[in-house]
Amino acid sequence: MFLKELKLTNFKNCESADMRFSEKINCFVGLNGAGKTNILDAIYYLAFCKSYFTTTDKQNIRHGEDFFAIHGDFVTDNGETETISCVQKDAAKKSFKCNKKEYDRLADHIGKIPLVMISPYDRDLINGGSELRRKFIDGVISQFDSVYLGDLLQYNKVLAQRNQQLRQFWDNRTFDAGLLSLWDEQLVRYGEPIFEKRKAFLNDFMPIFQKYYDIVSETAEKVDIQYESLMNERPLSELLIASRDKDKYSSYTNVGIHKDDLVFIIDNHPVKKFGSQGQQKSFVVAVKLAQFEFNYRKVGFKPILLLDDIFDKLDDNRVAQLVKLVGNDSFGQVFITDTQRMRIQYLLDNIEGNHKIFEVAQGKVAGDE
Repeated sequence: MFLKELKLTNFKNCESADMRFSEKINCFVGLNGAGKTNILDAIYYLAFCKSYFTTTDKQNIRHGEDFFAIHGDFVTDNGETETISCVQKDAAKKSFKCNKKEYDRLADHIGKIPLVMISPYDRDLINGGSELRRKFIDGVISQFDSVYLGDLLQYNKVLAQRNQQLRQFWDNRTFDAGLLSLWDEQLVRYGEPIFEKRKAFLNDFMPIFQKYYDIVSETAEKVDIQYESLMNERPLSELLIASRDKDKYSSYTNVGIHKDDLVFIIDNHPVKKFGSQGQQKSFVVAVKLAQFEFNYRKVGFKPILLLDDIFDKLDDNRVAQLVKLVGNDSFGQVFITDTQRMRIQYLLDNIEGNHKIFEVAQGKVAGDE
């Protein structure tokens, strides 16, 4: 699958743009703040129904306008074209369509366009809070497992209801263990399968991740991702009972898959505490490249790969190696941003495969023909 054409209207700093892409490598060059990353974010929108960077859709409407629109024509492996559209009006619900047909649930679209993005913001995957690491593993699995996504959505819904019930108990100075156990049953129903699938994913993911870390870092360091969860020790049903008093006084559910975390390890030491800046950069890039191959194996066709400002993440030798890697037949369509045209042109001239370079300035896009 590849993105053939992208049309933007009033998206972030872009008033209007119409771009036709190479099936292989596409580069956006321009100064910082020109709008290069915004184009990648628009492509990300069409895969995940949301921005990679912001949580509020309306924040992506161009200043002074009352809507934004993103339209993309994707060519599938069997040669068919599918048009994905996202329109957000200032005073309306977001509209998301495939071939002009509105989705009843946005979750039904997830996985239709496999995509992996590597961004400087990914460093937060290591140094940020546990929620970011849970979002990472949930995002990867959800792209190929719709049942997992459904269980996750239901779990979060039940969790919110259970927390609301705990707050009501506190406000009314009452407590009903029997009523709370009804919510517990639902958390266990959805939480246990999520826990097992996360463990199974990491077991399959680790050999692929080690391979890419070896390539990116050019070292023989042993890497690992450990799944940190109280459910490794006891079933969720027992944990909920044991935590009942704590939940009662905190008005919050203190145990469950929403509290789990991933611990990133290099040579038996946590990367967050002991990893150098270079090790952390290599670790994150390798995680994302492994995500690409893992998705490819699961869905049977190559995801789209977005590389945002990779020169910020790696030295020139590593970048040249990475561009050469993604330029081979193992990868499909790739989008890259950079501030220097001569630098990216030099790298592209040393690899096989067709490519296009787009100049971006103040939200306006001009492409090679």
